[in-house]
Parts: sequence; structure tokens; C-alpha cells
Amino acid sequence: MTERAAADDHALAAELAAAAGRLLLGVRDEVGFADGRALKDTGDLRSHEYLMAALAERCPGDAVLSEEGRSSVAGKRSRGDDRAPTRNTGEAERLSASRVWIIDPLDGTREFSEEGRRDWAVHVALWERDAAGAARLSAGAVALPAQGLTLRTDATGGASLVRDDAGEPDPVTAGSDAARRGLPREVPLHAPAPDAGKLRIAVSRTRPPEFVQRLAENLDLDVELVPIGSAGAKISAVLLGEVDAYVHAGGQYEWDSAAPAAVALAAGAHASRIDGAPLEYNRKDPRLPDILVCHPVSASTLLTGIGDVSDSLPG
Repeated sequence: MTERAAADDHALAAELAAAAGRLLLGVRDEVGFADGRALKDTGDLRSHEYLMAALAERCPGDAVLSEEGRSSVAGKRSRGDDRAPTRNTGEAERLSASRVWIIDPLDGTREFSEEGRRDWAVHVALWERDAAGAARLSAGAVALPAQGLTLRTDATGGASLVRDDAGEPDPVTAGSDAARRGLPREVPLHAPAPDAGKLRIAVSRTRPPEFVQRLAENLDLDVELVPIGSAGAKISAVLLGEVDAYVHAGGQYEWDSAAPAAVALAAGAHASRIDGAPLEYNRKDPRLPDILVCHPVSASTLLTGIGDVSDSLPG
């Protein structure tokens, strides 16, 4: 692949994630919040169909793995549209492909369906296998549409934070309206180190895992558990300095973490399984049940602490 084509992959991931995010903001306005199920399904499927069509047009030879392209969700319907969701690339073709887009059209449907919540995302990642058989996440973008932010990988090997005009200003990540307008549109993104002796860990809003609570109690640090919505929003919060780590076990899929992990690694963060093993994508079984994302300075402490409470890990 040429250097120009590689640069296009990074730009395309960011472009599509941001555009799907704008579409989802429009779905919120159109459908409203009275019927949460209709809003969730319509958001899921309209974003999915947009991304599938865009990738088919822009990258016609590439395979696609989307949360909403599975056979198990074939019965889901968008408001005003009785068509079944566009299916993913067939398994055999995907597993033999050299380029696979792994997408989550709407990460955090619960938060998306709750008025005023900003902690939901769109994920677009590209997995590639080279001629020697080595595989990696080569590009990725996470859009936080309600915050007007996109976190993306760059062709330079680093990552950037892009501020859009859309979305509602977030006082934590973007400041006041006036301050936000004065910020550069795009800036380099680097995972910030935690304050000495302290650690803020992102956890689920509704079901903080018992093992993370035990981990917090066992660490010789001042630990704060911070509830945040979607996986993409949690990992973005690590990269934006809102929290210091995200530790999860108990159930996820490749589309939940591929794009956030791609950006995290490009931003200099540690991203691995909770036993320290590398994250692997485009497998036959897309389940990827656990993940650790943090600044490298915290990785050893967290991996050791997770090992110490491994008896409380979900089965």
C-alpha cells in the first residue's frame, strides 16, 4: 500500500465516524426520546447503513464486520424502514481478507437514548494483514458526536483530537462556548500520565464489576471509580485526561474496542487484555471479553493488581 493510500485510510476512518455521528444527532432530533427502543434501533441501523454504503463505495474490495450486520440482529428495524440490515461480509471471506473494517455504528445505545447524555460514540477501525501475515489495527477513529469531538489515528503513527462545530460543549473536555471556539480545530493527542498516588478508573454506569471494586481496594493508591457510558467514551476519557484507566472484564466484542484501541495505541497509551496479552482482532469468534487501557506508567501496577484479584474475575 502506498503512503498516500495509508493516509487516506486514517482520514476516511475519521470522516466516516464524524459523519455517522452527525447523522445520529439528527436521529435524536427526529425521533425524540419518548420511545427509547425506537430511538436506539433507528440510530443503530441508520448509522450502520450509512457506514456500510460508504465503505462499499469507497473501499469496495474490503471486508466489513459491524455489530449491526450480524445474523442475530436481522430482525431489527429502523423507524420508517422495513428493510433488514445489510449483512456483514461472509465469515470465510472476512477471515481470509487482508483488510477488514471493524465498526460499531452506535456504541452506547442506552446513553444515546437518554436526553442530555454525551457519553456515546461511533467506532470505525481498519484491521490489516501484510504480505508476511503480520496483522494489526492500522487506522481508527472514535467520534463523540454530542461532544463535537473525534479522536483519530494519523498517518504519522500518532493520534489527533479533532473538534467539530457540531455537538454540545462539554465543560470537562471542551470548556465554555467562548473558550471552545478559541481552541485549535485539530491538536495532537497524547495519553496523559496520572497524578502521583492517584488513579481514576472508568467503570460502567449501571454494573461496575466486582473485581474492579476489589482492585480499587487492594491498590496502594487513592482510587476513584468514575461511571461513564459506552466503551468508546470510557477509553476516550482516558486519552482526554478525564480518567486514568479503563479496566473491563465480563463481555465485549471486537467492535466495542477496535477503534478506541487503535487510537489509544497511537496516542501512546497501553492497551491489552487484562492479563497483559495483546488485543487480537478479525478472529472467527469476535468476542473479546476484557481490556485494559491506561498510561504505560500505570500498566504494571494495574496488571499486577488484576492478577491479585483474579479469583473475582467473571467466569
